[in-house]
Amino acid sequence: MLLIDNGADRVIRQAGVTVSVNTVLVRYCEIGLKSTPVRRRFESQLKDNMLSMLAADGVEALISQGEARFYLESDDPQGCIASMRKVFGIASVSLAERCTSDLDDICATAAEFSRGRIPEGAGFAVRARREGTHPYTSMEVGKIAGSAVSDANPLAHVDLTSPDVTIYVEVRNNRAYIFDSYVNCPGGLPLGTQGKVYACAEGMRGELSAWMMMKRGCRVVADTDATLLRMYDPSLKTSDRQPSDSLGIVYGNHVSDVSGVDWSGAPVYLPTVAMSDDAVEEMYARAMRAEF
Repeated sequence: MLLIDNGADRVIRQAGVTVSVNTVLVRYCEIGLKSTPVRRRFESQLKDNMLSMLAADGVEALISQGEARFYLESDDPQGCIASMRKVFGIASVSLAERCTSDLDDICATAAEFSRGRIPEGAGFAVRARREGTHPYTSMEVGKIAGSAVSDANPLAHVDLTSPDVTIYVEVRNNRAYIFDSYVNCPGGLPLGTQGKVYACAEGMRGELSAWMMMKRGCRVVADTDATLLRMYDPSLKTSDRQPSDSLGIVYGNHVSDVSGVDWSGAPVYLPTVAMSDDAVEEMYARAMRAEF
């Protein structure tokens, strides 16, 4: 397989066949609040987790990293997005068209990207942001690219207040990314950055409690092979006893039945203790669908 990267012209040539390659822009959340050494460690763990999830799902992709972003290049972008929706630490992803940071290139790419995406009579807006040093401001990018999009869609109109379609331009150093949607991901901290806990994962409330600890970066060892937990951790380990190196035990008890919890041993975590059954059922269903 040969990756050809030449600005906006990106293809993979495999066995003599040319296939289009897309960029999935990956944003993390809480990692950005950490000190530089901690952030680098968390980024490394996040990248490992991304690779593990892609491998478990059978999705081939190349991962590169820039300032506060990861980039996935693949001929299966929807597969990449589906995988990233199950990786803790990722805030959102977007399927983007990539070009250089040259303003003319941005305008041409944004205009072409907009064709077929803005219905006749619809209002649209172009929102731009940038990182790095450039001979233009974010406001100028939005204005000039917006003019190019308007020329490409003469039956649409600009609406900066409540647009029907929003086209985003994100300029990062010598590259620019054009997209029209954000796909929310679970957020939280990368799995494996906060130690290990043992989870009593019987029942919906037990599974969700363990899942919530995973979202806070804890690697979970469960007492049962729970579907929800394995969905977010393909390498989930199970055991009928608490590992000696675990930081505590996770239970799915409600506040009405905490009397059944053993408080005498290891630290106890009760993430769903104050949640109603309806709230647990709703969050569990959303987690199973990877909708956030």
